[in-house]
Amino acid sequence: MLRRAAPTTAALCRRALSATPSSSRTAAATAAASSSAVNSILLRSLKEHYLEVCKMTPPPKVSPPEPFTIVKGALDQPSGPVLRREYGDDGEEISISVARLANILPAGADSDSDGAGEGGGMSASISQLFLHVDISKPGSGKSMQFLCGLYPDALGIHSVCLRSKNAESLNGDMTSKGGGEYRGRIFQELDEKVRDALHLYIEARGINEKLFRFLQAWLYVKDHRNLIRWFKSVGSAISEPKPKCQEPHAGE
Repeated sequence: MLRRAAPTTAALCRRALSATPSSSRTAAATAAASSSAVNSILLRSLKEHYLEVCKMTPPPKVSPPEPFTIVKGALDQPSGPVLRREYGDDGEEISISVARLANILPAGADSDSDGAGEGGGMSASISQLFLHVDISKPGSGKSMQFLCGLYPDALGIHSVCLRSKNAESLNGDMTSKGGGEYRGRIFQELDEKVRDALHLYIEARGINEKLFRFLQAWLYVKDHRNLIRWFKSVGSAISEPKPKCQEPHAGE
């Protein structure tokens, strides 16, 4: 008795391929419909939050204390100096960068915060700021750099170091410890008289709590702009139509 030969692997593949188009088209259509529904939900949510952000009350317009001036284009840069000024007969160049203290300290490190924002809907995290102060003399290859905590009624120095001007900027990571230069002792390990003298040094140059109101408002506006841009960018990326494949021309 003859036994029918089992189908070969190639034959099974041909059968599977011949039966596939209809089922695969159905699955593709289902997946496309599901994806479209999810996209619609996400776009609707993004739009709702975008409109909420647009309705936020901006803080009152505040000017920086004289003689500080705002760095042109600082609001549109991801990082970098916000304020500049010159000081003394030597024409010292002073620049100030700012960030939220909450973005620098580890979670829970600022747990003593009163938890209440100030004015114009600004969150509590903008009531504690982190400054990077750069002080240098014209023609000098070095600059004094201070990392400070700034509050509505006080300023405290976290660290101070002398760095080469051509060294990698601290703006990208204000707590960076990279590089081969000696950074000096931990600030709290310095003699109390030295710490007090360094506080007087930066206060004489206008680095004090009077900067707080302007820098707080500036950060709020910057965060607001960045958030609006983010909503727009994400919405555009989701709703962007996929490019259609062009039919090949004859002879291609």
